[in-house]
Amino acid sequence: MTNKIIPFNPLDKKHLGESVGQAMLRQSVTSFSKLNKFNGAGVYAIYYIGDFPSYQAIAARNKDDEFLAPIYVGKAVPSGTRKGKISSIATTALYKRLNEHKKSIEEAENLSIDDFHFRALVVDDIWIPLGESLLISKFAPIWNNLVDGFGNHNPGKGRVAGLRPRWDVLHPGRSWADNFQPRSETMKQIMHEVEEHLRSNPPPDNNVMITV
Repeated sequence: MTNKIIPFNPLDKKHLGESVGQAMLRQSVTSFSKLNKFNGAGVYAIYYIGDFPSYQAIAARNKDDEFLAPIYVGKAVPSGTRKGKISSIATTALYKRLNEHKKSIEEAENLSIDDFHFRALVVDDIWIPLGESLLISKFAPIWNNLVDGFGNHNPGKGRVAGLRPRWDVLHPGRSWADNFQPRSETMKQIMHEVEEHLRSNPPPDNNVMITV
């Protein structure tokens, strides 16, 4: 039986997403401690190189300035995107989002901003969600999946209906996280879960990206 041949379509959603992902991975790496204001919206990846016990499998992938395994992948869209407005390159959405992450890391009691780096790519608005989805599916970053909540925003005053994010249990320090209901899991339990997960599912590196 002859296998069905499917012609390559460069405009297929999958290939377009891979193109954005590859372009992001070609960007230079910047230390979070040297984050400066810049214009644009787009996608980004955050890398960890520190000595937090549960993340050693990730840090090992990023040693010697190779930065192969992101701990988190995200996107920043310009204001007005959901309303169909045409954005301008003058937006600082990507910088603002990274700066929010910087503050979260700095507030954490057991993390150091010196151990974090990032790659960022300014992308036309329409391709931002596609690029982010592709990168998350390829790398399955631990902060996008098992340890959720890193990208959460301050919900404002008042007790919030819902459990405290696992990220804030593992990395306490953000005062607004106290507005959530406490979780049953302890820091020690989540640390063990992360270690077991990374032992069974070693973090992939940039080579998982398909060349297009």
